[in-house]
Amino acid sequence: MFGLFQRTATISTNELMEKLEKSSILLDVRTTEEYQRGHISTAKNVPLNKISNYKYKHSSEIYVICQSGMRSKQATNILKKKGYQAINVRGGMNRWTGPVKGGRN
Repeated sequence: MFGLFQRTATISTNELMEKLEKSSILLDVRTTEEYQRGHISTAKNVPLNKISNYKYKHSSEIYVICQSGMRSKQATNILKKKGYQAINVRGGMNRWTGPVKGGRN
């Protein structure tokens, strides 16, 4: 789709659970403090303000999560402009029902 409003690819947290079973790349773009309070164990913390410096030599899809889905949507768009196959996780950690490492259950 061309034009000013390009759609951001998204998946649900339930779909993310299935993807994580296949060793996918997951970036958590919340602040370090938010990440430490509770995150998905396989997630790598790359705060939104540092996402433009992200480099990874891999052609697989990158899933991006934050607290509610807004920052991850921004990060997804930045990563896509850099040539990555980035996919936003709708609803973020607010909708995540799987296990977390750190602060909350």
